[in-house]
Amino acid sequence: MSGEHPEEGVEDATFVRPFIITGGRSEPAQADLRLETLVVAVAVGVSGEPPALERQQIVALCERPTTVAEIADAVGVPLGVAKVLISDLVVTGRLACQQPAELPLHTLERIRDHVRAL
Repeated sequence: MSGEHPEEGVEDATFVRPFIITGGRSEPAQADLRLETLVVAVAVGVSGEPPALERQQIVALCERPTTVAEIADAVGVPLGVAKVLISDLVVTGRLACQQPAELPLHTLERIRDHVRAL
């Protein structure tokens, strides 16, 4: 029976539990991160040890302003995990956040369309 799904063993071997990625934390250091918060990498050299793989991916993604939701999707982690990682990087000075005053009309229309599709 172990030969029926060979890809399962590969997937299990590469899966890292979200609580390991965040060091067991479930709450971000910054409570004001929303789905639409724009995150951008800070060009200033930061001292200290290099960030872990997921954090490196986030900093690379944020070379251009990127939303919290896009980061979670691109890195392949749950939204809560992404918020913890992003807030850690903001605290260490590797990222900066910008809260949009309100959602643009085209974003609201996309949300409406997705809700209707459900």
